[in-house]
Amino acid sequence: MLGQPEGLDETSPIFSIAAAAELAGLHAQTLRQYDRLGLVEPARTAGNTRRYSMRDVGRLRQVQLLSSEGVSLEGIRRILDMSDENRELRARVRELETALADAVMQQQGRRIFAAGSAGIQTLRAGARPSKPGSVVLWRGPTR
Repeated sequence: MLGQPEGLDETSPIFSIAAAAELAGLHAQTLRQYDRLGLVEPARTAGNTRRYSMRDVGRLRQVQLLSSEGVSLEGIRRILDMSDENRELRARVRELETALADAVMQQQGRRIFAAGSAGIQTLRAGARPSKPGSVVLWRGPTR
């Protein structure tokens, strides 16, 4: 990301409890309660001080929104757990799709084509189309 210090991303634990509470529009005691309940689990420093990331702050806002809509804290915990599992499963599917595409591209005898706004182009084995959004077709060897 542009302008972002090296090694920092949305999961970097950089906010104190006071800063995270202010960003989320909550009281620091509420953040401590959510931590005890496992709704948001901030990182800890060597001195056991809580440190929140931007992802944690977003999660706090999500908890606040669900709570204001009348969802119980147990219901919120379940929703967040399912959301986390869904995110992990989607990442795994992307990994498997990439691995499958790579395996198919490495097979001998495959003729590979990409069709996009620039027309149809033949690709050599192992190559990917230069334009995102191209549809890639391959035909196995005839028997």
